[in-house]
Amino acid sequence: MAQLSILCYPDPRLHTVARPVQAVDARIKQLIADMFETMYAASGIGLAATQVNVHERLIVMDVSQEHDQPLVLINPEITWASPETKLNEEGCLSVPGIYDGVQRSLAVTVRALDEHGQQRSIEAQDLLSICIQHEMDHLLGKVFVEYLSPLKRNRIKTKLVKARRESAS
Repeated sequence: MAQLSILCYPDPRLHTVARPVQAVDARIKQLIADMFETMYAASGIGLAATQVNVHERLIVMDVSQEHDQPLVLINPEITWASPETKLNEEGCLSVPGIYDGVQRSLAVTVRALDEHGQQRSIEAQDLLSICIQHEMDHLLGKVFVEYLSPLKRNRIKTKLVKARRESAS
């Protein structure tokens, strides 16, 4: 396993729309293992392949406190989303240190392949539902700060670019 580099906003590669995974083969299984290692090392609860500059429809997540409930979603599709929504504070490994409110459906049903290539359907609510919606946005080339006002988004962009410049010098 290897830790992968996580792209940071405003990197334009984060806006790439992911293509479907063609086969759950050894390459994808290695990518899954590397993504879990990367996510856990960064203290995250979800990671989309887009965030590690692999533009395929693959998400790993684990919303458990003990990091013992890994979940893999390959080629995920939300088949149902509750009309009820809630404003939740979100953060993102690609937008380090930034947290803000995003309106999301309270519950979703998602259909996807698992790490063995088996089709499954998952009914999710609460944190898992939020995480699925957040990570699926990444597969569509969308970062959570795009739900914020242009003013907030520009402030975040300026702050992150400045922090990156300072850490590079």
